[in-house]
Amino acid sequence: MPYYEFNEIWTPLKLIGISFYRDENGRAWVKFFRKPRRLLHNRR
Repeated sequence: MPYYEFNEIWTPLKLIGISFYRDENGRAWVKFFRKPRRLLHNRR
């Protein structure tokens, strides 16, 4: 499994437990509550 470095993107949805992240390749990831991150879309 590849290792990714993530930067968190702050949005108001963070207050209810939905977090967005961006990896070093510019792809967006989403995390719902305590579940693992998953790729939101594959665009840059």
